[in-house]
Order: sequence, then structure tokens, then C-alpha cells
Amino acid sequence: MRAPSDSISAPPLPVLEWINVAMLRMDQQVGRPVLVEFFDVCRSNSHRTLPYLRAWHERYAESGLRIMGMHCGAYPPSQDPAFVRDEVERLDLGYAVGLDVEWRAWKQFDAPGWPARYLFDQKLRLFEYHLGEGGYAETEAAIGELLGQAVVPVPPLRPEDAPDVVLVEPTREAAGAYAGAYGAGGVHVVVSGTGELVVDGEARTITRPGLHTLVEHAVHTEATIAIEAGLGVEVHATQFTPGLDPD
Repeated sequence: MRAPSDSISAPPLPVLEWINVAMLRMDQQVGRPVLVEFFDVCRSNSHRTLPYLRAWHERYAESGLRIMGMHCGAYPPSQDPAFVRDEVERLDLGYAVGLDVEWRAWKQFDAPGWPARYLFDQKLRLFEYHLGEGGYAETEAAIGELLGQAVVPVPPLRPEDAPDVVLVEPTREAAGAYAGAYGAGGVHVVVSGTGELVVDGEARTITRPGLHTLVEHAVHTEATIAIEAGLGVEVHATQFTPGLDPD
């Protein structure tokens, strides 16, 4: 979505620990477009936007685009800077990532949730923004406009990202290990520890903390699931992602 006016300036950045770069200041970014996205490596909706940011960094960093992933962790694993560093490497995020451990940048931007994406022009004025998943082609077109480049947007990476599709709202996130009926396109859990997780009576080995996908459906599906934490594993939350309208 385009900014309602050209008078909204990028907030200054607090002093943060950074991954992939030395310390960044917003006022030092004048002269280049800046894309800021708030995310959490333990949120499934954040994970779904990351491939697009990775592609934009690969496509446009040499032309001047600065991407800042602003990490605000809401779960015990994602509140651990060492874990976040490992996840940034595992997910192959080559752009700058700020560890907003105390949520200071979050408050300065007044971010409403994850993911939240803000694109600023070369004078650090808000140019385009998007809250939640989606809007990838629009953001990439805005990046190209600021860089003076014709762009062919990254094609939809999932059927749910295609234009004009209808998605069905999923079951809301549940604390802990969920057991019961749900409606969604996918089911995911956030865990600490390593060990065993039992899903519908089937044991699964958990080799790392963080976000794990348990079920993926081609379309929105009404079903039931029973999740149990085994020895060595704690389940912090069960998340449900939207699926395509089956009708």
C-alpha cells in the first residue's frame, strides 16, 4: 500500500546488536531506499515472507536497496539472540538483521504485528508499506520505482501467494500443544529442546528448537489433531496458517 503522504519519516533506530553487518543507523541510509520488516523466526507467517526478502536482497542490494530485518521474538526460543543467529544462518538470510530484544524499534515504528513491512525512499520518507503476508509484487514494483529500474516481480512461491486467490481464515493460535478440531492450510508448533513429539499417535524426532511444520494441506481443511510433547521437548504454541478456499 502506498504511503498516504510523503511527510512520514523513518524513525531513528535504537542501538541494537546486528547480524551480517556492523551497527546501522537510519540517518546513515540517506540516498538509498530502505526496506524494514519486523519478523520473528518462530512465527509461521514471518517464515512465509522471508524467501521474498531474500530474493529482493539478491536482486537489488547492488543497486542500493538496504533491507533491515527487525527481529522481535515473542517465544522463549526466539528471545535468545544465539538461537536467532543460528536461524538467520540456517534460513540463509544474507541481509542485515537487527536484534530488537527490548522491542524498542517495534515501539518506535508502532508495529501492529508480524510481519510488518515498511519501504522508505532515498530521503527516508515512507513510500510503501504492507501489514501481514502478501503484497509482494506491489512492494517489488515500488522498489523498482525508487531504483529507477523495470522489474519482473518474483513469481508467487506458493499457491496462496497468487493474485486474486481466496484464503480461508484459519483457527487461531493456541498456547501449548493443541488437541482438537481445527481448520487451516497448515499446522505448526514452536518448541524448545530436543527429543520426541507425538502427533496423532506418531512419534516424531525433534532435533532443534524453533518452528516446525506438522501438517500441510493443499487447501483449507477441517480436521483434528492431537499433539503431545515427549521427553526433552516443550511446546510453546500451535500455529495455523491459512489455506486456499476449497470452493
